[in-house]
Amino acid sequence: MREFRFIAIEGVIGAGKTSLTKILSNRLHAGALLEEFEENPFLAKFYADRKKYAFHTQIYFLMSRYRKQREMAQIDLFNSKLITDYLFVKDRIFAEVNLSEEEFALYDKIYSILSIDIPRPDLVIYLQASPEALYKRIKQRGRVYERDIEFEYIEKLSEAYNTFFFHYNSSPMLIVNIKGFDFLANPRDLDLLCDEIKDIKEPRRVLSRA
Repeated sequence: MREFRFIAIEGVIGAGKTSLTKILSNRLHAGALLEEFEENPFLAKFYADRKKYAFHTQIYFLMSRYRKQREMAQIDLFNSKLITDYLFVKDRIFAEVNLSEEEFALYDKIYSILSIDIPRPDLVIYLQASPEALYKRIKQRGRVYERDIEFEYIEKLSEAYNTFFFHYNSSPMLIVNIKGFDFLANPRDLDLLCDEIKDIKEPRRVLSRA
């Protein structure tokens, strides 16, 4: 049985990354490092006018995620466990989707410098869902700054995420199709996920009820 000290949970907006990070960190007796997305002062403006505020929003997220990762680097992962609700390298997914060619070229220069010493997760859990399910979740949770998100944007992100993680091989990965699972309300679902994490041996594994 392999023990993962550093787990990153990923997925498109609305997949349930933060909620799962919190409950999984409690179950596995691990620390939780959460993204501070609500502190981004450009986020609401971005969803209202993505073209105008994409670069501001992306650079803020990049620097915030970098600062968090540097904090994490100070943690002794040999004697502790940590779960995060994002993977640093996924920052480029949003950058490629939202930035113009000139903006992305500048962004990528900054990203290349910052990403050199970023710790690599022992395991990535990718929460996968259809754009329809994600959009429904986003609307149901009713965050004010997300009210202007279009379904087409979620579709575009979903395609970009699936492409990225199809080719991702930097860490072992557990792909979880979240349809039919409720890790918050159903303890058996959480038990099943924890068992999958403990038993995973191959580089890529899928958990699904679909």
